[in-house]
This record gives sequence, structure tokens and C-alpha cells, in this order.
Amino acid sequence: MAKILDRLLLFLYSLSIGILSVIAILLLSGAISDTIEIPDGPGAYIAAITIAVILFLLSIRFFYISLRRDRASLPSVDQRTEYGDIQISMETIENLSLKAAGKVKGIRDLKSRIRVSQAGLEIMIRAVVDGEHSLPLLTTEVQRQVHDFVQETTGIPVADVSVYIANLTQSPSFKSRVE
Repeated sequence: MAKILDRLLLFLYSLSIGILSVIAILLLSGAISDTIEIPDGPGAYIAAITIAVILFLLSIRFFYISLRRDRASLPSVDQRTEYGDIQISMETIENLSLKAAGKVKGIRDLKSRIRVSQAGLEIMIRAVVDGEHSLPLLTTEVQRQVHDFVQETTGIPVADVSVYIANLTQSPSFKSRVE
């Protein structure tokens, strides 16, 4: 909502400044007959016309900005195939990596971050583990699952899968009561 209001205000501002600068240019150049006296001579006329032209050019630029569509698209990985172009959003790749990592037993609270490099995708997985499995085996399994699943599903080479173990889940401890 604020973006629409900003665009509307920018449109009205650019339109009003544009109209005022055109009127100033026409009055100062003598195209519209009116008696405007500037006491400093021709240098003041040139300065006034220059300022009016600059304001007019700025208003054209602001007017264009207020009317153009946002082309800011979500980041994606682009591929070219024999049939055409394919764009896969980074969010899709993140969700695929989370899906693959979630299949490994002992992993909880997953988060994923993707970077694109020259070698391929760099995937960072942040996880919380249950503490009942060997961490080297668990992280190796997560890396293998994510690497294979993302590469097979998207067709994009995966250069690196990093796993960060953020914490250990606390298993609920039940104390037995003896009565």
C-alpha cells in the first residue's frame, strides 16, 4: 500500500514540477508575452532558464519512474535448453534442499541458504540434531542426500553442500516416581 502511495505522490510531484518548469521556460524565453523584469541582466535569464530546464528534465525522469512497472523479480537460476529457457527460483532450490535434508533421521529444525557460483550451487544447511546419532555420519548423509536430490531434480550442478549443526535437541527426560 505504501508503495502505491509513493508512486502516486511521485507522479503528482513530477507532473506539477514539469508543468511549472515548462511555464517558466516559456515565460523566460519570451514565447509567452509577459513583462518579467530580472534586474541582473542576461546572466540571470540564462541561470533561470537553466534551472527550469534541469527541473523539467528531473520531472520527466520522476514521471517515468512513477509509471514504470517493477521488474525486480525474485532471484533465480537460469538455464537454457534446446526447447527454451528455464528459470528456477532460489526459494524452490531452498525447499528442495530442505526436503532432501528432512529425509535424514535425527535432523530437526532445518534452514537452508543457496548461493550461485561459477562451479554450481553452494548450499548451506543449518540443522539441529537429536544427539543419538554420530554427527560425522549424520552430516555426511545430509550432504549426500541434498547434493544428489537437488542435482537430479533441477539438473543444476551442486558444487558444495555445507552443514552447520546449530544445536542439540533436548530429549524429554521422564523421572520415574517411586511411591
